[in-house]
Amino acid sequence: MYTIGRVSQMFNIPVSTLRYYDREGLFPHLERKGNIRYFSDNELEALSLISCLKNSGLEIKDIKQFFVWVSEGSGSYEKRKKLFETRKSVVEDEIKSLQKTLALLKFKCWYYETALEDGNEDRINNMLPDKLPPEIQKLYDESHKR
Repeated sequence: MYTIGRVSQMFNIPVSTLRYYDREGLFPHLERKGNIRYFSDNELEALSLISCLKNSGLEIKDIKQFFVWVSEGSGSYEKRKKLFETRKSVVEDEIKSLQKTLALLKFKCWYYETALEDGNEDRINNMLPDKLPPEIQKLYDESHKR
């Protein structure tokens, strides 16, 4: 069993957020002794899932709906599966977008490193758009995909 302070440290989440999740009903079996909340491994697992779903862009109201489906048992498997498939797709799209962003940032680092070495951009501009060094060309191409 873990106190709210310990869970806050473990997950790097403010105590106020944990209290909010509790008020929202995300920990229906949370044990209390007096005014002290005690988190079991079940709540820690739920918190990991909540963090994952939040990181995927899901709102608390939708996370609450997921937990309602869980409480409904096997009849909601299809709904839960669809939720995770949708979130997976969203995250994959975000990753693709971030990879494109990272490629452009890496290309621009090389670009300005080269411009600083040369004292101008002439050599770079003569290589654009398709005569760059192979590893840089790959970054340029990735960052300019439509």
